[in-house]
Amino acid sequence: MAMVSIKDVAALAGVSPGTVSNVLNRPGKVAPATRERVEAAISELGFVRHGSASTLRAGYSRTIGLSVIDIGNPFFTEVAAGVEDVASELGYAVILGNSAGSTDKEDRNLRVLAEHRVRGVLITPSGEDPARLDRLREHGISVVLVDHPAHRPDQCAVAVDDVAGGRAAVAHLLGKGARSLAYVTGPLTIRQCVERREGAKMAMTAAGLDPGDLRVVEAATMTAKAGEKAAGELAAQGLPEAIFCANDLLALGVLRALLRSGVRVPDDVVLMGYDDIDFAAASTVSLTSMRQPTYQLGRIATELLLDECDNPDTHAHQHIMFQPELVARESTQ
Repeated sequence: MAMVSIKDVAALAGVSPGTVSNVLNRPGKVAPATRERVEAAISELGFVRHGSASTLRAGYSRTIGLSVIDIGNPFFTEVAAGVEDVASELGYAVILGNSAGSTDKEDRNLRVLAEHRVRGVLITPSGEDPARLDRLREHGISVVLVDHPAHRPDQCAVAVDDVAGGRAAVAHLLGKGARSLAYVTGPLTIRQCVERREGAKMAMTAAGLDPGDLRVVEAATMTAKAGEKAAGELAAQGLPEAIFCANDLLALGVLRALLRSGVRVPDDVVLMGYDDIDFAAASTVSLTSMRQPTYQLGRIATELLLDECDNPDTHAHQHIMFQPELVARESTQ
């Protein structure tokens, strides 16, 4: 069977080959009615573009990369949904990489993305070394930081104020009468974990408490299983009146361990998490949490990335910082 060409699609749709090319590569520039006619012709003829050839002509593919530190965390799943929705609307595919918090694995993933000539990369970096991302930019690959602030003016970033979130979380716990507190966190090599701890200590200082009294349990991972183990460590030393967890998965693990041990939440211990994933509201004791605009993070970061790719002469780098929102539920009431 002969391969269907762009000219065949154009003839059936009654448009020029250039219009078909725009529908394939820049759909936003084509009127909706025309785009629908072309897409109908593509479907009827079974046209499939030659991806390798178009990549060679353009110097890049119609793909973008998304690198996250923990795809098992529902927070990043929701971010990825926002990324994929915008990418799909604009005619791009998404290649997902999971660094698992390892800079070595992240480096390997970035090399693969560069080899695939992705148009740009969205990344929640595992470390703070900018040189790795600079290498991508030197190869003409645009980079936008996701859930991580930028420290340079020529870099787009979309993030959430984690210091403010940590402060609001602990201020809420203190408002419930708690005076002994613990912070259950993932690795303190992760920026978000460090900044949420910083905010927690700021809240204690504002309340006249010694921030050095904050008990910190550092887990190897930010999972429910790690939360259960952390709860055991806290119980062995005597439980505090309040526990703040760096994410909801840790908090759900802590909650499960406490309830299994006969500890009443919130009567004996008040507990809260961070991210407000769907499971937070659906847990046995609904979990108080700091809500982040996860889907919006993904959407806006992708819009910034593709604007930088498609409009390099007019693109303005932006640093967008969202504020988290406290959602109070049974675990602190």
